Amino acid sequence: MNHTQQPRQRLLALDTSTSILSVAVMEDGKLLAERNIRAERNHSAYLVTAIEEALAEAGLDKKELDGIAVGVGPGSYTGVRIAVTTAKTLAWSLQLPVSAVSSLAAIAFGGFAAGTGQAAEQFSPACPAPAEMTASVGYSAEHWIIPLVDARRGQAYTALFSAAEGRVPYRIEPDAIRLVADWLGELARRLEALPPEQRPAGVWFVGDTAIHAATLESLRSLLGEALHICEYELEAVWLGLVGSEQFLQGAYDDVHTLEPNYTQLAEAEAKKLR
Repeated sequence: MNHTQQPRQRLLALDTSTSILSVAVMEDGKLLAERNIRAERNHSAYLVTAIEEALAEAGLDKKELDGIAVGVGPGSYTGVRIAVTTAKTLAWSLQLPVSAVSSLAAIAFGGFAAGTGQAAEQFSPACPAPAEMTASVGYSAEHWIIPLVDARRGQAYTALFSAAEGRVPYRIEPDAIRLVADWLGELARRLEALPPEQRPAGVWFVGDTAIHAATLESLRSLLGEALHICEYELEAVWLGLVGSEQFLQGAYDDVHTLEPNYTQLAEAEAKKLR
């Protein structure tokens, strides 16, 4: 099969960047099977079995796959490497294209869907948001989604996405490790710069929110009921949907150079933390 011309139909997606081991098998952007296992630090002991079980449930042999999507973090250093190494090995041995998925994008997508009561069946992979929708202001019809993966010492792996119900979130700010208090200050300044009618319909913090809940509540005076704080753990279907969209866009990575995204503190933040 010429993978540069044929549409992707059957996709294996996997992620081990958090305490949850996630595996999904997708076909045409629809979930065939998934495994979500609380593996903590034992991802390597369960991942291969989870892949085999998901493929069996989907009624597919691995040789019938058209591509592999892998969560590259940021998150647990050791955990991320397990999924990336497994994905690279499978992609190389099966001669399949591979696509690196932001684990934070999958958390943002799933957390927003869970918070708004949307089912995965309501979404299908589509083209990216139009250019005029990706400016840094004017999201009155949009929601902001801020995924959080705790990185200790008041830090989190985080990013900023925007979405409307029924649409895959698109990125506004890159994945990074940030001091949560400083990150909230930056978000508050951006919100205050917008006229009230242009502010997002909701601001959603999803993921590891419990440990940062008191800090997140500092935005309540600005946002009121538009502030949503939702504890959420990654589910494979959302990883699979993000991966499916990337394959439709032709967003592939070189199997030999694909690496985890560990992220780094910005220099100013690193100095402040020291």
